Amino acid sequence: MNLRRKRPPEPADREVLAGLVEHVGYHDPDNGFCVLRVKARGHRDLVTVVGRAAAVAAGEWITASGQWVHHRTHGHQFKAHFLRSSAPTSTEGIEKHLRSGMIRGIGQVYARKLVQAFGDKVLDVIETEPERLREVTGIGQGRAGRITDAWAEQKAVRESMVFLHSHGVATARAMRVFKTCGSDAVEVITKNPYRLTRDIRGIGFRIADAIAMKLGITGRR
Repeated sequence: MNLRRKRPPEPADREVLAGLVEHVGYHDPDNGFCVLRVKARGHRDLVTVVGRAAAVAAGEWITASGQWVHHRTHGHQFKAHFLRSSAPTSTEGIEKHLRSGMIRGIGQVYARKLVQAFGDKVLDVIETEPERLREVTGIGQGRAGRITDAWAEQKAVRESMVFLHSHGVATARAMRVFKTCGSDAVEVITKNPYRLTRDIRGIGFRIADAIAMKLGITGRR
């Protein structure tokens, strides 16, 4: 007799929605809960997306899996069971992202200046050629340093979330992992995923075993 618990089937009405984040109405940094206004493919008007994301800002591109629901107070909205955001690639998205407040040292004025100076290569410049930021009038050593430090923090969060999601860890738990392990989350988990059972509330040996199996680690507890 097979006693293994079967995974419940995917809901029949589950669908995928993708689009550009126009506005972040709410984001809880502790559990990732967010309410987004999105310019979605196949929709003329902005749609409301509710879900969880470690970090999200205007201008980013999101892909969400879920279903449409009707909220008594807020009306028609897309409830995402899984939500993934990625850095913007268009100049419009990049400027929205830069002026969203996610990157310290950049506001509306400097967002426009940076896009005018570097076009859609702005984010590449910040990451790989940060010294070039000082080519922009008004950006000195101090502001350039704040910009590059903030971008590095965002990158660490994003990479950790992608890694954890790919190993079956849901967003709320993934955020607890990142808050505990910080920017070293990927390195810590790769060395010994069973450490999570000791350090992170809500992660037991079943999840740690699944991560370890994907990483090719056996017999370490």
